[in-house]
Amino acid sequence: MSRTFTPKVVTANALLLGDAVWLAEDDTWVRDMARAELIEDEAHAQIRLLMATSQSHVVVGAYLADAKMGPNGPEPTHFREAFRTRGPSNYAHGKQVENADV
Repeated sequence: MSRTFTPKVVTANALLLGDAVWLAEDDTWVRDMARAELIEDEAHAQIRLLMATSQSHVVVGAYLADAKMGPNGPEPTHFREAFRTRGPSNYAHGKQVENADV
């Protein structure tokens, strides 16, 4: 029985800041998941993951995360990834401050 591939994004943590980041189509790491490359082909996903893991001087813990296309770009399909898009939760800083309602 074959399984169906679900769309993915490559995600990791920035080495210096520890922030969650996602791989964009232009090979840059972005802090906004909506700007990430949504990968819909399993072989391409594996190639992108290999490229990400080779950047150990930039990111750590790269992996493929399930995602779906939303109105503004890729969106998480699992609560863990949704949590990672908001940044650390122990106190307001980083992404939480940037996204705060004023």
